[in-house]
Formats: sequence, structure tokens, C-alpha cells
Amino acid sequence: MPLSGEEYEAIVGDGTKHIAADITWEGRRNAPSREFRVDVESEADHPIFIKGWYNSHSGKLSYALIHRIAGRIHGLDLGADHCNPDGESVGEKHKNYWVPGSRDKWAYVPEDITEPWNRPVAVWVQFCAEINLRHEGTLGEPGAVQGALLI
Repeated sequence: MPLSGEEYEAIVGDGTKHIAADITWEGRRNAPSREFRVDVESEADHPIFIKGWYNSHSGKLSYALIHRIAGRIHGLDLGADHCNPDGESVGEKHKNYWVPGSRDKWAYVPEDITEPWNRPVAVWVQFCAEINLRHEGTLGEPGAVQGALLI
């Protein structure tokens, strides 16, 4: 079922979206990547959740607002280049947004994200503000990951 532009705007603009729980990153022990997935509640009961990814070795951080039927509808990526469908290179810091017929293939450089990829909690606060999401818990740090020893 495709998501209309109006439905997308209603979800992102809905100020009743919230997460009541603390969020912890998960991943294999001693692996450089961590992730989380958390349901988002709202008065309109939108079928959405947020997924976060962090990789300390590749220098990448992503937060994605995902609609359970339509898929990823809004996302923030730091540390990964993006090229729009028209060939425009957007760069390593970009936000993907929903366009009917193109899904989340379009992106722009956000002015409201000022923190770097290696400050995931600070970036989370900025991301939540941008999508009108109230997080009533805390987001933990992904944790330090040791690399393999070279012998």
C-alpha cells in the first residue's frame, strides 16, 4: 500500500509521537556495529518504529523512521554518501524523505543536524526534534568496541 504525501506529512508532523522506554544498542560482542529498534506510540496509532545503526569502524550512524507497510519513510544518515535519482550527489550527511512514487530515494543536506556521527546521543536529540518525537527515556551510548589485535 503506497503512502501518500499527505500521510507522510501527517506522521512526521504529529507531535503526539513518543517513546516511553529507555533505548539500548545491541550487537555482537566485540563487533564494531550496534543497532536498536523501538516502537513509536502516538494518539493516531501510526504503524511506525525507529531503527538506529552505528558502526564505529566505518564511521556511520543512521536513524530511520519506518512505516510497517510502506517501509523507511524518513531517515538520517551520517558517514554514507547519497546520490539522488536525478544524479545530484548530496554527501555524507543527509536526510532521506518520502516522495510518493520514489519512496525515500530523495535526500537533502540538513541544517539542523550539527553533531558528528560519533556523538550518537546528541544526534538522536536533534533527530527527535526534527521529526516531532518526544523520547521520555534515555538513549544509551553504543559502547566502546575494541578492534582485533594484530600480531
